[in-house]
Amino acid sequence: MPHLSDRCCEIAELRQYTMVPGRLGELIELFEREFIEPQEAVGNHVVGTFTDLDDPDRFVWIRGFGSLGERIDALRGFYGSQLWADNAVAVNETLIDSDNVLLLQPADGRGLPDTPASDGTPSSRVFGVTVYALELGADDAAAVAAVPSSALSVLRTHPGPNTFKGLPVREGEQVIVVLTDGQPVTDQLPGAEIVQTLRLAPTTRSALR
Repeated sequence: MPHLSDRCCEIAELRQYTMVPGRLGELIELFEREFIEPQEAVGNHVVGTFTDLDDPDRFVWIRGFGSLGERIDALRGFYGSQLWADNAVAVNETLIDSDNVLLLQPADGRGLPDTPASDGTPSSRVFGVTVYALELGADDAAAVAAVPSSALSVLRTHPGPNTFKGLPVREGEQVIVVLTDGQPVTDQLPGAEIVQTLRLAPTTRSALR
């Protein structure tokens, strides 16, 4: 169970990958064998890795950083490494799209939970993600305040900039992302519209489990 009293990161990426059909397991095996500890070592905190219970060809993961400056250093450290050079082709061969990425920050006191390393045992837990869209430039304070108190994390669009251009993020939109233990929330928030819900199952080595 995550330590909800401690929050790990001021910057978060919610990353959704569309897989080549049938190759999700291949990516997860490679990711969990090669990419967790090396990312952590250079400052990419791998918060959670998930399969989508409603889409067998979607891989979802969340990572966090202490600041924008730490993010660019961490990404350069990992994607400039020999490890990534040796494995990039194998990763990209499993993917149709990897550009569905939201750059986020805590919207209230419920940022990303601090997550201990997985002990490798399977988890039957389900996590929900709800993505709300707001009019670009809107004040989201009322919407954030209306998020149910049971939510694990409440995140909003980070204004950027995306200082690591090698990895695109979604731009020109404003969102609130709510992470829950269990089913995704469906509450209506003032000035916000639900545009996506996800039901996520942790992979074997997901820290958030």
